[in-house]
Amino acid sequence: MSVKNFDLAEGARLVMLDAGFLPEMPAAAQREAAQLRPASVDGAGVRDLRTLLWSSIDNDESRDLDQIEVAEELPGDLVRVRVGIAEVDALVHRGSAIDDYAARNTCTVYTGARIFPMLPEKLSTDLTSLADGKERLAIVIEMQVGTDGSVGKSDIYRAVVVNRAKLAYNGVAAWLDGTAPAPAPITATPGLDQNLRIQDRAAQAMKTRRHQQGALTLETIEPRPVFAGDSLTDLRSDRKNRATELIEDFMVGANGVTARYLAQKGFPALRRVLRSPERWARIVDLARDLGENLPPHPDSQALQEFLEKRRQADPVRFPDLSLSVVKLLGRGEYVLEIPGQPVDGHFGLAVRDYTHSTAPNRRFPDLLTQRLLKAALSGTPAPYRKDELGELARHCTEQEDNATKVERQVRKSAAALLLESRVGERFDGIVTGASPKGTWVRIDNPAAEGKVVRGYKGLDVGDHVAVELVDTDVERGFVDFARVGK
Repeated sequence: MSVKNFDLAEGARLVMLDAGFLPEMPAAAQREAAQLRPASVDGAGVRDLRTLLWSSIDNDESRDLDQIEVAEELPGDLVRVRVGIAEVDALVHRGSAIDDYAARNTCTVYTGARIFPMLPEKLSTDLTSLADGKERLAIVIEMQVGTDGSVGKSDIYRAVVVNRAKLAYNGVAAWLDGTAPAPAPITATPGLDQNLRIQDRAAQAMKTRRHQQGALTLETIEPRPVFAGDSLTDLRSDRKNRATELIEDFMVGANGVTARYLAQKGFPALRRVLRSPERWARIVDLARDLGENLPPHPDSQALQEFLEKRRQADPVRFPDLSLSVVKLLGRGEYVLEIPGQPVDGHFGLAVRDYTHSTAPNRRFPDLLTQRLLKAALSGTPAPYRKDELGELARHCTEQEDNATKVERQVRKSAAALLLESRVGERFDGIVTGASPKGTWVRIDNPAAEGKVVRGYKGLDVGDHVAVELVDTDVERGFVDFARVGK
């Protein structure tokens, strides 16, 4: 199908349907949303933390703000970090039409061409968003961080909060790195600059400790469609920076505190796990090709040491290596944790206690965890039976995989649009997938992935290869390459 006749946003909607999602909010959920008003910030056990210097850091265009952060120096070189999570459950009640829709789709799907929100936008971008200047209910996860990055004393409670500044990753990162002045919201909020530097110091210590324990340093390239009006102009990749790492480290810490809190209360929970990689032998081969040795059995600390060495030795090609490792590690999943029974940890993060709790506007597992937390805080029974949680864990994993497929499919159609006029050109690429279903390669300009339809024999994940573009199909998202040379 030609570029002129293909509507990428409509294509995304059709892909959503094919993947089993409901791309449009049901009328009953819309009616419920229209009647909702801001949740009352009064209530037993709700602390008043409106005077703290809360701020959010997210993507430039994000309006569905799930979390805010603030830090405070304590005696003994400790830092008290508070992470406020939007209390979505205050307005999204179990069994409501909104909740039923969220439980069906389980996540917001971001395709670039169109966003398919898990919750009505009146909620996710307004009433349950921690928008700047708005009084909102939040679940606050508090942790004391030592100079060595360890998380000591922790607590969880409800509070009313106000976001003092809505910040964006790139602007904060450039300021922290000293390459740009402070963004306007920072200079307009007295004391926020110092608070953010305290946050950064605590996050850097947490990151260092996690990597010393085997958390993996990975820098993958996730291209997203870029539009000028309605016209697709590029596929652009967002890279990690100091601000994204700050939020990542706080979220890992907060999710660990949440998992341990529920376990201590004897509550069943959804854990987020990444099991030991089944294709470890191929990771060992990749390391050997680069002159390094890894042990024969999965070892996250040894893998992290290898990755860090390669990141410093060849930062330009490190994203290619990261992508290969990510493909070989496999995907995470949600599993039911029953108190007293062993559960797998997260291989990539090198943590045993981990759940998803910090994005309830965007992920249904986080909303489930929030309901479990609120029950534990109030001393009431768990709102879900164990068999219900087990089925929800399976469904959420399945839908997350489907969402990834939708996002990938739309990226493929976007890539085919951009490459349609370049058939016959040659590109350098890296093999990102190799199985009986086919062999895939990623090129850099634009950041696109396609199938190797000729000359794929002998190729495996991580191999560098020269390819020629032989065909595209925008509607189906096909980009076909032929291997060039040996």
